[in-house]
Amino acid sequence: MTSYTAAKPPVRDADEEAYAVHRWRVDQLTRLGLAWPVADAIADTVDWHEVARLVGLGCPPSLAVSIVE
Repeated sequence: MTSYTAAKPPVRDADEEAYAVHRWRVDQLTRLGLAWPVADAIADTVDWHEVARLVGLGCPPSLAVSIVE
């Protein structure tokens, strides 16, 4: 008798997962108006939600980052 098992989804490597999260944060920050190099440099160190809140209140993106940092 042959036994079949369902294929397990591939497990993402921790580095791959961290890179995907980083890229997503960079995307969010660039949508708020930051230049890609700036967004890439700060994506893992600022709370993009706070940057978004300040930008939504009319604060320029670069000033919002300065405030949040």
